[in-house]
Amino acid sequence: MMSVTEIWLTIGGLTLLTFFTRNAFLMLGQRVALPERLQHALRYAPACALVALIVPEVVLQSGTLALNVSNPKLVAAAVTVAVIVGTRRAFAGIVLGMLAYTLIRLI
Repeated sequence: MMSVTEIWLTIGGLTLLTFFTRNAFLMLGQRVALPERLQHALRYAPACALVALIVPEVVLQSGTLALNVSNPKLVAAAVTVAVIVGTRRAFAGIVLGMLAYTLIRLI
């Protein structure tokens, strides 16, 4: 069991670590140039983070893997992706995905 002092030191240390790692590029400015390959890879970071958050929610039902049509979230996600890729209209994808989700839940 950690003491109160250890807990506060841990919180403070993690706060400083987070602050410096997130602001290193701002503090260093133009003095440090990232390699072209790393800059290219960092462009995909937001999309990867979003996928890492969404996929577990979509493919798991009650903590177990559910890759079937009875999983309303999976069906809705598939409809949404298909519509957005096919039409390039995000709003239509969201509307049709929500409609599919509602219909599967009602059936």
